[in-house]
Amino acid sequence: MTTLTLGSDLTAPAAKSAPAPGTRWLLRLHRPALYGWIGLVVVLGLALIWLWGPLTDSAIEGWRQYGTCDDDGPCSYDQNAIVRYKSVYMYTTGALTALPFVVAAWAGASLFGRELEHGTAQLAWTQGLSPVRWLATKLAVPAVLVAAGTGLLVTLHRLTWSKGDGRIDTAKNWHDSMTLHTNGPTTVALALTGLAGGALAGLLLRRTLPALMLTLGFVAALRVLSDLVMPHLWPAVTQVSSLGDGYRSDGIQVDSGLVTSTGAHIADPGCGPASISDTCAALYDKLDATGFYSSYHPESHYWPLQLTTTALLLAVAATLAVAAFVLLRRTTATTPRAAREAAV
Repeated sequence: MTTLTLGSDLTAPAAKSAPAPGTRWLLRLHRPALYGWIGLVVVLGLALIWLWGPLTDSAIEGWRQYGTCDDDGPCSYDQNAIVRYKSVYMYTTGALTALPFVVAAWAGASLFGRELEHGTAQLAWTQGLSPVRWLATKLAVPAVLVAAGTGLLVTLHRLTWSKGDGRIDTAKNWHDSMTLHTNGPTTVALALTGLAGGALAGLLLRRTLPALMLTLGFVAALRVLSDLVMPHLWPAVTQVSSLGDGYRSDGIQVDSGLVTSTGAHIADPGCGPASISDTCAALYDKLDATGFYSSYHPESHYWPLQLTTTALLLAVAATLAVAAFVLLRRTTATTPRAAREAAV
């Protein structure tokens, strides 16, 4: 009696199930990727701070010196500072633009594709971690790190660009394609969409290289589509100018053409302002044109465009995440049934 009691007491701790793997398990499993992400954010952040501070200041001073030069005399100004600012801005903006692709490639190849291909995920499911919790953990933890790191870099980039806007002649305008996204939350949303897309691609293909290629192609297509759709997510401003003046607009172009005497908008034959030649003036008379119209988004539309596009991208990310959960449940639902049939 006593022996049985002691024996049951000794075996009781061993019978307890081990705690299910969670956040620490995920960070330990992908430690190289975590260190790489932190290092990337730190290096790029320091480069943006350097650009924001001394490089922008020296470039502003260089352009101030250039502005005081006489047109017909020798000019002494800090050209190296201007070129250095332009180069570092180009490299940092390009690196920040590439971040969503880096996240998507890692998610599709390493975070999901490789684990499913090598059986690491299936092993985790046998150690107290359900497939749904496994997917939730592998999406939530990287999403927090990606959003925090990318959001910090986007903020620094916005501060850097704002400091030089209007003070550095070679600074990119606000609607430059790369600057437009790296200055706002659309880059963060695109990175999160790449993460969700990588999850779905990995679960669907269960192989590293195919999941990598599919995710990169998806993010590239989504980036192009976001540029095409963004101008139509918010009402544009229409400005009319005379035939002699040509088009008068500054921003993201949506539509343009000719205005007739009845107020109708028709296609522009591409002749140019009527002041260029009598031929253009005669052509516009034939078309009954009285001026040019241009529909565009001014700089005041920056945040409405950013927020609506960000909301759309996040909706795509949420849809991809839900699809990943549905696919995972369907592919793992037959496992317990198969195990029971094998046992019988």
